[in-house]
Amino acid sequence: MAEITEGIGTHTMRKTFGYWFYKQTKDVVKLQTLLNHSRPDITLRYIGITDEEIEADLQHFVL
Repeated sequence: MAEITEGIGTHTMRKTFGYWFYKQTKDVVKLQTLLNHSRPDITLRYIGITDEEIEADLQHFVL
C-alpha cells in the first residue's frame, strides 16, 4: 500500500473538485453556488483558473 507523505485535507479535495467540475462543465455560476461563493471571480481565483487559461479556451472556441 502506498504511503501518503503530504497532508491532504478536505479543503484540498474541495478545491480539486471545484477545479475539475469547472474544467468539465465550464459552469462557473453553478460551481459558485456549490462552493457558496458570493461572486464568480472569487470562485475562479479559488480554483486557480487564470486569465491566460480563459484566453486559451477562447482561442479554441468555434461556433
